[in-house]
Amino acid sequence: MTIPLPAGLTAETKTLSGWGRTNPVSSQVVQPSSVEQLQELVRGAPPRSLIARGLGRSYGDAAQLKDGTVIELPAFDRIVLDPASGTVTAGAGVSLDQILRVIVPAGFFLPVTPGTRNVTLGGAIAADVHGKNHHVDGSFGNHVQRLLLVDGSGILRELTPSGRSSVEEAEFFWATVGGMGLTGVIVEATFSLIPITSSLISVDTTRYRDMESLMAAMVEADAKYRYSVAWVDSLDPKGRGVLTCGDHAPAEALPPNLQGDPLHYDPKALASAPPFLPGGLLNKFTVRAFNEAWYRKAPKRRVGELQAIAPFFHPLDGVKDWNRIYGPAGFLQYQFAVPNEAAHLVPRALEVLRQVGAPSFLTVLKRFGHSNPAPLSFPIPGWTLAADVPAAIPGLLEVLDQLDEEVAAAGGRLYLAKDSRQSIEMFENSHQKLYKWRTQFSTIDEKNCFSSSLFERLTGNDH
Repeated sequence: MTIPLPAGLTAETKTLSGWGRTNPVSSQVVQPSSVEQLQELVRGAPPRSLIARGLGRSYGDAAQLKDGTVIELPAFDRIVLDPASGTVTAGAGVSLDQILRVIVPAGFFLPVTPGTRNVTLGGAIAADVHGKNHHVDGSFGNHVQRLLLVDGSGILRELTPSGRSSVEEAEFFWATVGGMGLTGVIVEATFSLIPITSSLISVDTTRYRDMESLMAAMVEADAKYRYSVAWVDSLDPKGRGVLTCGDHAPAEALPPNLQGDPLHYDPKALASAPPFLPGGLLNKFTVRAFNEAWYRKAPKRRVGELQAIAPFFHPLDGVKDWNRIYGPAGFLQYQFAVPNEAAHLVPRALEVLRQVGAPSFLTVLKRFGHSNPAPLSFPIPGWTLAADVPAAIPGLLEVLDQLDEEVAAAGGRLYLAKDSRQSIEMFENSHQKLYKWRTQFSTIDEKNCFSSSLFERLTGNDH
């Protein structure tokens, strides 16, 4: 639908999709230059017509809206580091990559970083992103001290997690964290940082021949390391994998040749995936060959290897547009979280994907610690498994529907930032605090002007 635009604001019609390159839609894209222009846009918007978008790294349909207006915020690019308090205040349109280039040379690191640094601050809060350190530090929202939000009435609100001015303020804050942009447009945030004395990570790597020993080692690693993640060979019936754990290396522990500039930070993209690739490039044979090579190249046991931030935290950012390798049909990522007592669903999910012939070379297993108060935040104490699979696999969606039921029955849920196909029933059955969030949502957006393709799908509405 076409909505009235404030003076000086222009729109461009674009075809948008998520990082998985599925479910494309046509939307009107605008880029407000100021908070006031954004407020005017929101005040004139009809119901279910707006959604904010960052850098398009949500895998599914969370940051798009068919025939709606999509708000991008590249003009909201301020970054202010306060070394004394160990915090940074930044505009919502700033990427984590831009923030890292400011804070790392100054001796700080992000409190939480997902697997890519090419996401905006606003997107990181809206998805309440998690990283390799959730078992220690929780998700991104845990570290946000304040945020500025333009709500559905066009009012600029300052929100804090404790609600300095009212209980309602705290409720709106936590409804926005993990709320997938549906409570309004985040325009700025202040969050705490991790102090570091070097930009290197001390990494321990170990290979495991089966899933049981790998998962046991991951539980033990919870108390030993700040960061831990496992790559799993999805095609191996035993579930062999590689566990990588690490901590920030202190400057005094660096070799002499690195102590001259211990906070050096200069990540680079190594290559670009070809724009057009045959849809059958990824199959069980090519993925099996890749997985074999990846497993064999990992050491059986290596301790104290020094790695730079980029390859340890964001290895796929080294290949620009890597999502093209799945071909024109795109791909989906199936990521679920289940409590510790449902750990059996990790090997169960991998077995089911093997049976349907869904090859995945990007299969990642992590540990989760305590949840935060955000009703729609993804992490729960236990396990999370993420597997990228080509979208065109016959019978894939039916198999995933069955897995959904098992995950929900075990008290688990799917990650909204990765989702592109879960049902209304799955969403409602797996989010115990959904009613609370809906109550908060209807209060903060009384006009109901924010929506998305994701929200339309999960509420049964259709433009």
